[in-house]
Amino acid sequence: MITDKIKISKFLSLILRHKPQTIGLELDQNGWADTKLLLQGMLKAKYLIDLDILKYLVKSSDKQRFKFNGDFSKIRANQGHSINVDLRLEQKLPPAILFHGTATKNINSIKQNGLLKQNRHHVHLSSDTKSARKIGTRHGNAIVLKIEAGKMNESGIEFYLSENGVWLTEKVDAKFIKFEE
Repeated sequence: MITDKIKISKFLSLILRHKPQTIGLELDQNGWADTKLLLQGMLKAKYLIDLDILKYLVKSSDKQRFKFNGDFSKIRANQGHSINVDLRLEQKLPPAILFHGTATKNINSIKQNGLLKQNRHHVHLSSDTKSARKIGTRHGNAIVLKIEAGKMNESGIEFYLSENGVWLTEKVDAKFIKFEE
């Protein structure tokens, strides 16, 4: 049985954002999973977890990736899905500047193509450089890009704010990116 909470949390991200079928789970149209069925599936997959551990993982997550409904009967990821779900995000007015952390090895591609959502629903942006750097470090030697979100919004590009404070948009054209650190 897998007991390491980091491994359990990463598996939970895989299930609730990308591959619920891995444990025979189905998400509803808004990304919600039945908590009992999730726990049963994770146990069958050899992850030692119960409702108390799941509550702890949700509460202690530094990025607040997951959320429960009011009675803990359902759980979902706040953003980052590669599967088709409707999180019912409301359009929000972004601050003038947002940030994106990435690896330096990606800079040439970003200069050419901008920031693309790849296989996810949105490009993820941070409101502070510390968070952006932390994210960029996961992918290699980090660089923080300054995104002119206010100008993007003025040109008609929509922004959304997930429940855990991540700013989301469809694409960031290179002309809105400041590449100096």
